[in-house]
Formats: sequence, structure tokens, C-alpha cells
Amino acid sequence: MLKIVVDAMGGDNAPAEIVKGALQSLEMRKDFMVVLTGDEALIDHELTKYKYDPVRVEVVPCTEVITNDDIPTHAVRSKRDSSLVVGLKQLKEDEEVGAFVSAGSTGAVLTGGIMHIGRIRGILRPALCPAIPNVNGGKTLLCDCGANAECKPAYLQQFGIMASAYAKAAFGIKEPRVGLLTNGTEEHKGDTLHQEAHALLKATPGIHFAGNIEGRDIMYGDYDVAVSDGFSGNIALKSLEGCGKTVAAVLTQQFKKNLGSKLAYLCAQKQINALKGMLDYAKLGGSVFLGLKKVVIKSHGSSKATSIAASVCQGVDAYRGRLIASIEEMLQSIGLPAEG
Repeated sequence: MLKIVVDAMGGDNAPAEIVKGALQSLEMRKDFMVVLTGDEALIDHELTKYKYDPVRVEVVPCTEVITNDDIPTHAVRSKRDSSLVVGLKQLKEDEEVGAFVSAGSTGAVLTGGIMHIGRIRGILRPALCPAIPNVNGGKTLLCDCGANAECKPAYLQQFGIMASAYAKAAFGIKEPRVGLLTNGTEEHKGDTLHQEAHALLKATPGIHFAGNIEGRDIMYGDYDVAVSDGFSGNIALKSLEGCGKTVAAVLTQQFKKNLGSKLAYLCAQKQINALKGMLDYAKLGGSVFLGLKKVVIKSHGSSKATSIAASVCQGVDAYRGRLIASIEEMLQSIGLPAEG
């Protein structure tokens, strides 16, 4: 049976929300099981709160935890019995494990992923790729959102390739439209990095490059992939998250003002709830770490059960959609030079 490993001790709300979310995912997808790594006593205590199929849950005991205060490289090397490192080793060594999910230290997940799982042959830099809701009712993949603050044009070219493969494998988009995030839609816009990246993406066979896009196009444009350097992508992601929270908060405040606004809310409740649902990033899960030899998903540090469940389902879908094989096949078909 397919296994998804979950770092039960990673994140601000571990292990309670992590365990709860992992169990919720079992109701959302069939024919797989979760493997929880971490403090056995704490995990077992959380498991006693719920009814679940014990055949679909496994606990792997660990004695250490990597925190946000730890230096990622040192922690991954020294805390070998941490829930994060043990989980990554399970992903590497157990052929039945299809993905790993953690809401723990981003630096440690990235470092551990590269050290223990390794890059796909030909990939220069792995990238974090979250799914952003868009006005068309679908999702726009933002690649990269923070793994690579400084980039070269070739990195951005590969981000476009990997995210296109992800859109096809996990979301069934036959011909993903790829845009390069910069400060204007004209072809000459942007600094040297983005101008050279534009030329590379435009000349790359196998992807549907639609040109430059601006920040507003991530949610409001007709694009499936937004390629970005990690610095700009992280700012864009945090800005969109803040905008979503602001809109939801303002709506709540306005409709609680007086009796008239409360009555207006009742008339528009369905539409308002649909808008709030679209802006609820917790339902979308985490960011897939594209470019590794196995599926690794980094959930937000403050993730609660809903987000963890969605992240686990992301792992199931990415694995069953042959994400890694799709990236390898696209690289081979394009004929990019291999490295590593």
C-alpha cells in the first residue's frame, strides 16, 4: 500500500494538528496509509482522540526534534533521530513511500531534502512551488517562492519546466500556460536576469510560454504557472496571503455593523462563503519541493489540520500522477545538459 510520511513534530501546532490532519486525509483519499514520525507517546495520545483504521496508520518513534532555532545544516547532520530526518530517510529507503510532508523548519526541509533525497539528474536548483487560487476557479503554480533568493536565467528556465510537469501530473492541465513574473508585460521589461530568462523560456520546447506577467496576473490572469526567483516569489506569496486575510476580515467587519448589513449578508451568504473559501490558503496544502528525486511537501509552519490534510493529499496526487517521472521525461525531451 502507498505510504505518505508525515513529520508529526514539525510546525507550531505539532503534534495535535498534524496528527488530526493526517487522519483527516485518510477520509479524503483511498488506498494509502500515513506514517507518523516523532515522539511515540505524544502521537499515541493524540491518536486516542479519534476513530480511524489502524491498518492505515503507522508510528515511527523518534527522540529528537529540529526547531526553527536550529541551524538547518548542522541540525540535519547532528539530529539523525529527529522526526524530520527519519521521515526523509523513510522516503528514500522504503519503496512504498510516495511522499514526505512537514510543517517544520523550511531551511531544514530544504537542506534535508537535498542531502538525503538528492536532486533529479539535470536539475540545477530545486524550487518551492505552492498552488495559488485564481479567478478562473483553478490554481496558478508559483515557482519559486523562497528556496532560491538569487537565481540565474537557467534556474528560471528549469522552474518553468518543472512547474509545467507538476501542473500536468497533479492537476491534469494538458498545456499549462507559463508566465515569467516581472515588473511589466512587455518583452523588454525587467533586469538582465529576467530579460535573459525570458529569452530562454521563449526558446524552450515542450512548454507553453505566454510571456511576462505582473503580480496581479497570478490570481487574475489566464496562467497556470508563474515563474519567479525565490526572493520576488516569496514577497508575492506573502502579499497574496495578506490580501486574502484582509478581504476576509473586512467582509466580516462590514457585515456585522448593523441589522441592515446582517440581513444583506444573509442574502449574499452563499457568494461570500465562496469568496472566503477561494481565499482560504489552508485548503490548498503546502509547497511542493520540485526538483528532488522524491515528492517532498513543505506545509506552512502555522498549519492546522485542514492544511496538513490537504498537503498529504497533494503528496498522494503528485505521486500517483508520476510527478518525478514527468519532470525527468520533460528534461530528456528538451535535451537540457545533465548535471549531478
